[in-house]
Amino acid sequence: MPTYTKDPDAIRALSAEEFYVTQQSGTERPGTGKLLHNKEPGIYVDIVSGEPLFASADKYESGCGWPSFTKPVEPAHVREFSDRTMGMIRTEVRSAHGDSHLGHVFPDGPRDRGGLRYCINSASLRFVHRDDMEAEGYGAYLDQVEDVA
Repeated sequence: MPTYTKDPDAIRALSAEEFYVTQQSGTERPGTGKLLHNKEPGIYVDIVSGEPLFASADKYESGCGWPSFTKPVEPAHVREFSDRTMGMIRTEVRSAHGDSHLGHVFPDGPRDRGGLRYCINSASLRFVHRDDMEAEGYGAYLDQVEDVA
């Protein structure tokens, strides 16, 4: 089983926006994320630690302006915290090993898929295409990625 950590080299390689989002709990502007409209099969991992977070099969268009997922690919890799900033109470989600701010989870997702909406910043994610998953060490998650029609 791979070990995932908050990698200082990965942090140094972050763009200004990626650093702001992951390390300073920021939020990218809605509708601007590089992965918002990605429909390719694969897995989304923490840009800092590489830990697997979400699968393309669980991604859906919520209309909120950020990539949305119904569940984590590996629940132990996503931690939830109460967030009382911005004058509201929300549930923040962070990667367990990289401690990267990912976004928030809301109870307004598709009912037939569990009812949750993980609203995630593209800047906190790296996408690994299904064709590259085995080579990059994510082969164990191929069964959670949809087949090409």
